[in-house]
Amino acid sequence: MQWLGKGIGGLIGAFIGGPVGSVVGVIVGHRVDQIRRVFFETTFEVMGHVAKADGRVSEDEVEVTRRIMQAMRLTDEQVQEAIEHFTRGKRARYPLEERLAELDGGGGLARTFVQLQLQAALGSGVVGREKREALARVARALGVSRAELEQLEAIVRGLAGGGAQQSVDAAYRVLGVGAQASDDAVKIAYRRLMSQHHPDKLVARGLPVSMIGVAEQKTREVRAAYEQIKTQRGFK
Repeated sequence: MQWLGKGIGGLIGAFIGGPVGSVVGVIVGHRVDQIRRVFFETTFEVMGHVAKADGRVSEDEVEVTRRIMQAMRLTDEQVQEAIEHFTRGKRARYPLEERLAELDGGGGLARTFVQLQLQAALGSGVVGREKREALARVARALGVSRAELEQLEAIVRGLAGGGAQQSVDAAYRVLGVGAQASDDAVKIAYRRLMSQHHPDKLVARGLPVSMIGVAEQKTREVRAAYEQIKTQRGFK
């Protein structure tokens, strides 16, 4: 898996620019591989850190994390790695901001990371003050605004509802616009979100392939919210 980005980058670079392009492609591919490794490791470390924020990790939190691993279809070896990183994140002196500073893949990748953390936290029940504060720290460290954090929570809650139609207010929160926004503003918000969270783009920036389902879920929820608002407003 670590050589995937370098191999693809080298082939593309050789096709476009010959030997020099091949070297550049390998360098770019190597960087993508590094981001994928850090994304995988910190995903589970931060899940452990947030779970321990209130002083203890419940059985429900462990079970939710395991379900997330299963949804990613991780190999036995990857599951063991994920467990080790989850345990590391529970340590009292876990360097949250320092580790997140290593994750550099653009805004869409950062929001996908935060979405995963919200899925783990919300999936295990009521999120108390300590966990809320930990999630806010994660968002700040990755440059995700409070408004974006609320928007991502709306998406995760929609997913938790099994894709069932949500309220129109919730649909607006998913798109990150107010109910008074113009039709054009709604369309622009929808297109921007679909572009930012396109699974292929995120994988190219460093999202591990095993986590592509998270991006696909997000685009489905954004599309569903947009269709609901379109129906309510009656525009095409």
